[in-house]
Amino acid sequence: MRLKGKVSIVTGAARGIGRSIAARFAAEGAVVIVADVDKEQARRCVEDLRADGGSVWDIPVDITDPIQVRALIQKTESEFGHLDILVNNAGVGSCKPFLNMTLEEWERDLRVNLTGTFLCAQAAARLMVQQGYGRIVNIASISGQRGGVGRAAYGASKAGVILLTKVMAAELGPLGIGVNAVAPGPVDTAQSRATHTAATRQAYVERIPLRRYGAGEEIAAAVLFLASDEASFLAGHTLNADGGFDAAGLMFDDGPAESAGAQRLTKALMEVHASK
Repeated sequence: MRLKGKVSIVTGAARGIGRSIAARFAAEGAVVIVADVDKEQARRCVEDLRADGGSVWDIPVDITDPIQVRALIQKTESEFGHLDILVNNAGVGSCKPFLNMTLEEWERDLRVNLTGTFLCAQAAARLMVQQGYGRIVNIASISGQRGGVGRAAYGASKAGVILLTKVMAAELGPLGIGVNAVAPGPVDTAQSRATHTAATRQAYVERIPLRRYGAGEEIAAAVLFLASDEASFLAGHTLNADGGFDAAGLMFDDGPAESAGAQRLTKALMEVHASK
């Protein structure tokens, strides 16, 4: 077990990618604190993961509230004695044209995604510095690396997370704390199935060499690597788990026959992953 004996906090772990991360950490022997603003969903997540044998606990938190964030870290220390791993996963994602975006919508994305990450990381790091050890993994996004339609606020917040990761790594690395990030591409979750239109899914799939959305478990595997001691010489790195989206340039099918075959393959892949 790669995380045996480690105490971890995963924010936004009640559902989606965060839940996949919590489940993988628990399976790898970590104590997992499910830190989420949705108390009922967090409780159900804990019950499910405990049924699978995990050492999992829930502590409600609004990551935009510094008082609640400090209480989260203090309670973790008082109940478990230390904190080894923080995964800053909690976030929100707007998708609205730049010209139509309100100030409130802009500030909401930055407040949750960027300021929330800052608050949690700072509070956790202050404890980790005393221990002389820690791992912090920030969940960024490919939207923080490339311009996407409707992603002004979300993309700006995640670009901030990527830069914050580098600064944290530079300052905290000498103190024994490893800081890195994972930038997921589109992931097949209940939220993406509810909000991504057919046109959105097709646009993504056409630009991803692997021709599909990722699975939460695949993002969790990347996070696990960065949280483990196997990544001990990585600092300030953003690991893209995006099916090759960022790496790809021009992609096209050479001829009608190949194009028709590719379309059939893409459709089949989308149907398979939508059914999961």
